[in-house]
Amino acid sequence: MSIIPPEEKGFYTYILRCADGTYYTGWTNDLPKRLEVHNQGTGSKYTRVRRPVELVYFETFSTKEEAMSREWHIKQLPRAQKKKLMETF
Repeated sequence: MSIIPPEEKGFYTYILRCADGTYYTGWTNDLPKRLEVHNQGTGSKYTRVRRPVELVYFETFSTKEEAMSREWHIKQLPRAQKKKLMETF
């Protein structure tokens, strides 16, 4: 799945599936651009060697703090719970 939200102001918490099957969770205020830089190899050290990446989940928030908090909470989840979260997407 590769659904990117329409251009709108906001902050996003997102999950990417990497080429090796692992997941990467992050936050941004420009999801299409962030996905592009991850796939160019300049998005993060983790995804740099695990390209290509695919957007499999995102949530929208009105503040950076909300998006960052949600990122932290998702990162605390076991892999099975992350998969369940993605299934609802």
